[in-house]
Amino acid sequence: MDMELPMLEHELYMREALIEARLALSQGEFPVGVVLVANGQVLARGRRRNSQAQSRNEMDHAEINALRSLLQEFPQVNTAAITLYTTMEPCLMCYASALLAGIRTFVWAYEDVMGGGTGIPLQQLNPLYANMQVQLVGRVLRRESLKLFQHFFRMGDYWQDSLLARYTLAQTLDEPGL
Repeated sequence: MDMELPMLEHELYMREALIEARLALSQGEFPVGVVLVANGQVLARGRRRNSQAQSRNEMDHAEINALRSLLQEFPQVNTAAITLYTTMEPCLMCYASALLAGIRTFVWAYEDVMGGGTGIPLQQLNPLYANMQVQLVGRVLRRESLKLFQHFFRMGDYWQDSLLARYTLAQTLDEPGL
């Protein structure tokens, strides 16, 4: 029974991240949503901005936007107590930024087969990263997130014809484990 409680909590907060992702999608943006949670409270939210061709800016990832919001609103927060929930596995930039900010727990819905950063072997890197102990949890509400990304890749212009787009559109929603 104890094993179920964390997953139920993960699902609860992932649903909050999915709200942010839906808001991004409704604005034509790549549907990544993030919430930063500590002690049962959502401290910050973020979603992808500026992924459209006319305003493309690769610094405006959901995780970065959430981190900016967090540090502005709670500059003295103990980031080691924060769990980052995101609808897509963080890219290398976002993963490293969150690690440097002190976050050590990451939960995501949909795997980023093209640019996901969580598979990097930290212990093989320089000392700054090598001693970091992280907790990684993937595939929480994956199906719900997958639907958003499939919708985006059918209508959007960001990363069209990429490995991620092809992989996402090839997924079926009735696969076992979804």
